[in-house]
Amino acid sequence: MSATPLSPLRPAAGAAARRGELAAFLRLRRERLAPQDVGLPVGPRRRTPGLRREEVAERAGVGVAWYTWLEQGRPINPSMQVLDAIARALLLEPAERAHLHRLADVPGAATAAPAPAGPPPGEHTLQTILDALNPLPAGLVGARYDVLAFNDAYAALDPRIELLPPAERNVLWRLFTADEESRPLVDWEREVSVMLGHLRNEFGRRLQDPQWQAYIRRLAEASPLFAEMWARHDVAAPAAHRKTFRAVDGRRVTIVATGFTRTEAPDAKLWIYTPADADAARVLDELLARYREVGAAGLLAGAADPARPGGRTAAAHRPVREAAGQPPEVSSSASSPTPAQS
Repeated sequence: MSATPLSPLRPAAGAAARRGELAAFLRLRRERLAPQDVGLPVGPRRRTPGLRREEVAERAGVGVAWYTWLEQGRPINPSMQVLDAIARALLLEPAERAHLHRLADVPGAATAAPAPAGPPPGEHTLQTILDALNPLPAGLVGARYDVLAFNDAYAALDPRIELLPPAERNVLWRLFTADEESRPLVDWEREVSVMLGHLRNEFGRRLQDPQWQAYIRRLAEASPLFAEMWARHDVAAPAAHRKTFRAVDGRRVTIVATGFTRTEAPDAKLWIYTPADADAARVLDELLARYREVGAAGLLAGAADPARPGGRTAAAHRPVREAAGQPPEVSSSASSPTPAQS
């Protein structure tokens, strides 16, 4: 009897999928390196993009046939020493090296922590913590970029998020499917490239997770650009970074995004945005004050018609910030992801 689409992969099928990911990752990392990157002459005729397989094998000190089998996804079991030699040959970053170890199924390589059976202790305090961080925008974001909880300042920076049902607040779905005018990020391509590197890093820990498989498949079907960028197999580790938002009134706000992991919810990160300069701090304060005066819909309406008077009071508009009965590290948006803020 055939398995349903959401059933876990059988061990053999799961191993084949993992080897396929490993093969694609090695090939793409090899093709991105130019000969001069590793001190090799360019030569007059190079029909292969990047390095040749034999050049990687020589740099790593392994046989050409053996390395070729790895790129072909054959069932071989490289040692940690061999993988590290290949990582050095391909000039892999630390996050890429860890990803390589996971794809090769190295014993002890970090994988995703199992989801807890119920809400972690102290979960009711999360919104209190987020609210206390105002006027700094802050939100809890899952590994698939589901926005799970947030404060007023976060919503004021991108009020469209509040108007969505909790299960439909997904950053990447928003960035890849929304019209350009409603995208909150100024440097779109750079930001989504970083996010996809993080997503690929997390996906490497969950290759056999049917919810993750469904999420990637649906997003690839909805956005050919996502499918194209996802096929690059870029990997990155989360780190503090600057990004610039376009507020609903057209002003630009540059912030520094810093992520923190909660012990009881390791699959989600608490992202806090600090203003990059005094102008950014002033704009964030003004957006927050206006948001508390007119609410998300009022902010959006005011952007379209500045003469329009304000709407609901802060008490009347205050949103439900988390899906009822659902812990922050668990989200149902894999089946129906839609917009959210980064």
